[in-house]
Amino acid sequence: MTSVYITPKTPEVRVPRLVGLMAVDARETARAQGLFLNAPDRPDFHLAVVDYVVRQYPQPGAEVPRDSMVYVWFDFGTGEGGGGGGVREPRVPRPPTGGLQREVDEPDDPYAVSPV
Repeated sequence: MTSVYITPKTPEVRVPRLVGLMAVDARETARAQGLFLNAPDRPDFHLAVVDYVVRQYPQPGAEVPRDSMVYVWFDFGTGEGGGGGGVREPRVPRPPTGGLQREVDEPDDPYAVSPV
């Protein structure tokens, strides 16, 4: 089995996985692949160091032209906007408010429910 190695002269590169990396590491990883990073939610992105990437576009493994822009979003950590903690598992819909109620029969219903 041969491995695919993209040389610096190829016009397209594969987007690396940036999710989970700190900002400084994400910038270096993208730069090493010949890509640029942009963080729409962080105007001070060039100053970010320890914030973690939580989402990226395009997805890892996508082939894009060299010098393309990859967009990343960050966890706010302990700064403005609250922490990154909280419930991560999916929550089922809550039951409707008001509790259980007995269904009332329609007047003159031929199939009325008789009380037990």
